[in-house]
Amino acid sequence: MPLNFDSRGLIPAVVQDVNTLKVLMVAWMNAESLRLTRETGEAYFWSRSRQQLWHKGATSGNIQQVRQILVDCDQDTLLLLVDPAGPACHTGERTCFYRALDDNGRS
Repeated sequence: MPLNFDSRGLIPAVVQDVNTLKVLMVAWMNAESLRLTRETGEAYFWSRSRQQLWHKGATSGNIQQVRQILVDCDQDTLLLLVDPAGPACHTGERTCFYRALDDNGRS
């Protein structure tokens, strides 16, 4: 199935815990990170800030074992169902989505 990467060669990837179905994080993938993810069964992403491949958990040990990769109807977003070895967020939180906006739009 052909994927619709953007003009930078990237596609957004929503990462969801396969057991709890909580959204853990959103990251970007390019063709190489997707290939590595599929070959190894572990999540790889493209770091836009560092302009390099990023093996999730390589430094922290919080590897994400990928159980399934789904693609949306427009083929421009991926959903990775993962079994996380630990927190997804660099802050140590289980998910990157742990803060709520108040009524004024501030966190």
